[in-house]
Amino acid sequence: MHLDLEHTRTPRLPYMTTSLTIQQAAAKTGLSVHTLRYYEKIGLLDPIVRQENTHRLFREEDLLWIGFLLKLRSTGLPIRDMLRYAELRRAGNTAESVSARKALLQQHARTVEETIAELQSNLAVLHMKVNMYEDMEAALPVNVVAQPQSIEDASNDRNNKRTRKTGDASRHPQARR
Repeated sequence: MHLDLEHTRTPRLPYMTTSLTIQQAAAKTGLSVHTLRYYEKIGLLDPIVRQENTHRLFREEDLLWIGFLLKLRSTGLPIRDMLRYAELRRAGNTAESVSARKALLQQHARTVEETIAELQSNLAVLHMKVNMYEDMEAALPVNVVAQPQSIEDASNDRNNKRTRKTGDASRHPQARR
């Protein structure tokens, strides 16, 4: 199934049953109202259809496009490249526009793949370390193995020990002398 996220549209279309106010669009997309206005202002979004009272009405195709922009953003594509892509999209499906959009996405896909590979390598090191500590725990006498702690618990324990050691002195400045 092919999902077309790049509808060519005109600034004003007849009322559609799937239209949302800016507040509803913000809630549906997870973006703030301010961000939606900003995206429209800088050209990431085409001009949003407005009611007679000038309130924006986001249509399903606007939400699909925003969803695609969110995918680009969450994978680290800089806004300047997102703007370039939006500009090419507005140019229509000419040979130049299609080739340029394809190239931009191919380059970004390579960057994402490199990032994923680096993260997978880092994760492998973490798993190796966890396995090393499990082996170390297994080699310890049974009565020496401590209960597992979360990082937060261990950090709180260290902070509590510091507070107990310095707590009296910090409450009574004269006690430090």
